[in-house]
Amino acid sequence: MNTKPQKRPVNGVLLLDKPQGLSRNTALQKARRLYRAEKAGHTGVLDPLATGLLPVCFGEATKFAQYLLDADKAYTATLKLGEASSTGDAEGEIIATARADISAAEFQTACQALTGAIRQVPPMFSALKHEGHPLYEYARKGIVIERKARDITIYSINVEAFDAPQAVINVRCSKGTYIRTLSEDIAKHIGTFAHLTALRRTETAGFNISQTHSLEALEALDEAARDTLLLPCDVLVQHLPRITLDDESVKMLKFGQQPEFHAVNLPAGTPIRVYSENGGFIGLADYLADKGRLKAVRLMNTAA
Repeated sequence: MNTKPQKRPVNGVLLLDKPQGLSRNTALQKARRLYRAEKAGHTGVLDPLATGLLPVCFGEATKFAQYLLDADKAYTATLKLGEASSTGDAEGEIIATARADISAAEFQTACQALTGAIRQVPPMFSALKHEGHPLYEYARKGIVIERKARDITIYSINVEAFDAPQAVINVRCSKGTYIRTLSEDIAKHIGTFAHLTALRRTETAGFNISQTHSLEALEALDEAARDTLLLPCDVLVQHLPRITLDDESVKMLKFGQQPEFHAVNLPAGTPIRVYSENGGFIGLADYLADKGRLKAVRLMNTAA
């Protein structure tokens, strides 16, 4: 009789190198099973076609996953010029063709034109919701929903390789950027079509692809070795201001009270990382400047 492996409390962040062909949720569940983790969550969207950096949160880390969603990202994208795909990537059908004899100079000029603060219309094949359903469900039925353009920032587009009709670009961008749409817009600027044939996320929120671990590498390790690869929960909020509190103030926060605290340079409306005097991460709090007090936002479970 097969017995399911017993789940255990695991707290921390795994930087996973998601393989091609797996949905982010399937990759998450595979990692969760390897760690026998009671609770797991991921930090944003990564298409099945895409590979690369996917932070996976276990246990207490899931409380802070939302703070990565606003982070800037970096990608390496491979484009095929001269062909439009129904999905904007290699998973769709080719629905239109145009000139592919693009010069490197033309391509570079188009990339420069799409750099900076721009407006982008999200693709139909995306997880954005319309009346409670993701857009891709409508797209699969041939239904087109009007989408509003959104403000995004493309910090840089560097051309890594160019040999028409193929091009490889490295993109640094703000949250909410669709690289599939960016590739189409670059091509549109030249007067042709394009779709993605490969996409790899290389950075997010200060994490780099060089820090990631593949599912195969994790499977080859024993549990103790796997556990050493987990990063502490507070890596998800390193960009937030930090304070240290005495034991009495920490106790008050944990009991839902608002300890007295006075600061000069803390930004209003920004959560603050709270640590105990021995360096332990307590969680996040809001600074109520008008009251000179702290209010708990999300705290680590003291039993964890």
